[in-house]
Amino acid sequence: MTGPVHTEDTLAHARAVADAVLYEGYVLYPYRASAAKNRLRWQFGVLSAPALTGEGETCALRSQCLLEPRTAATVDVELRFLRVRRRTVERLGADGTAVEVPELELPDRILVPWDEGEEERIRIHLPAHVPPADGEDLDVAFDLPAATSREPVTDAAGRTVGRLVRRTARVTGSLLPALEELPGPYRVLRLTVTVRNTTPVPAARSDRSAALAHAMIGTHLLLSAPGGHFLSMTDPPEWARAHVAECHNDHTWPVLAGTDREDDVVLSAPIILEDHPALAEESPGPLYDATEIDEILSLRTAALTEREKREARGTDPRAAEVIDLVDSMPPAVRDRLHGTIRALHDVTAQAAPAPDRGLELPGGTGHPWWDPQQDPQAAEADATVVVDGVLIGAGSIVVLAPGARRTDAQDAFLRGRRATVEAVVTDLDGETHLAVVLADDPGTDLRRAQGRFLYFRPDEVRPLTEEGP
Repeated sequence: MTGPVHTEDTLAHARAVADAVLYEGYVLYPYRASAAKNRLRWQFGVLSAPALTGEGETCALRSQCLLEPRTAATVDVELRFLRVRRRTVERLGADGTAVEVPELELPDRILVPWDEGEEERIRIHLPAHVPPADGEDLDVAFDLPAATSREPVTDAAGRTVGRLVRRTARVTGSLLPALEELPGPYRVLRLTVTVRNTTPVPAARSDRSAALAHAMIGTHLLLSAPGGHFLSMTDPPEWARAHVAECHNDHTWPVLAGTDREDDVVLSAPIILEDHPALAEESPGPLYDATEIDEILSLRTAALTEREKREARGTDPRAAEVIDLVDSMPPAVRDRLHGTIRALHDVTAQAAPAPDRGLELPGGTGHPWWDPQQDPQAAEADATVVVDGVLIGAGSIVVLAPGARRTDAQDAFLRGRRATVEAVVTDLDGETHLAVVLADDPGTDLRRAQGRFLYFRPDEVRPLTEEGP
């Protein structure tokens, strides 16, 4: 029982990550259908009908990875994707006639036409061994028929004032797994899974919106082998590197899912991930916005007007959940979204405290970072530097004159601006720099308090003399 139970826990972890992939960009801030960026959606893992594949899109994907079967008896394949469910809004007239309208305003929400995503799952199980040449065909075909549903809409008094009409187009496809035993000192199988959209749609000129009705969206695979051992495709053992190099993945990339020590589940996703991906512990819930930054999105969502929030609630149930999540978020939860530096925690997890020197990381242990105030060599560094025959030090007024060498766009915008020198510093390579603040910067006091200065080399400034500009 240890293997299967362990795999189910790993699958639960992997599905949580897969949900983030599946709904990546599902509805973007400000979570309203009227927002321009919500009119072009479904960017990841789109498998179109063969006759409707546009530029940059395809009707198939293929995933390949390596498996040491060990005690595994079966390999389980789970295909997951979204299917477009097109929603229109109708208003009921006094005579009971339904008329399609661009919006239906209610006290708590504003209903508008929208493309919802209906989650689909296809599961198959295959034996964890290579079938004989004359074995049964493992190709699995599926057919999801077209459907139409109607949902009545009632007002605050319970009267039916309209209805939502949802239409889903037919989608057909195939799922073909294959196992191949590879030569070598260790028994290893190459698992290939090919997914195709086979929807029979006539080849006709059509926009992408119409083609998406027959598409598989956010398509990805969960592969599990209880008792088996998948190999990492990014960091395989030395003996398996040649086999990994021969694997070919189209429109998807397989990574080990679960925690760092679990390798019996693989997530093959249309977004490149690292092995053992995980959701941020601080994230209070899904925000769906592509490359989301929870703190920024939460603060901006909280600033929406009441009408904008009503339209978001009427756009999609998941958008409504985001609005409710932000509105009910306690300050302590919002504070947790700010300032987590996970990479430094990993580096300093085993570091011994350094009481005599080094900086203390917030919430962490001491780490021997270079501290110029406690470095004996730094104390010997000059506090002034000569520029154009003028002694420059803290308090000197200079004119910024960055040259072409090592100058970025920001430096170019500062050319000719006056600045006050706060310190002359020397880095670990022995290079001298001037730490400055702009003379007309309204945030100068804050920069000084935080030590956030601009740094220029001595040859990138000019002393400001009485005859100067």
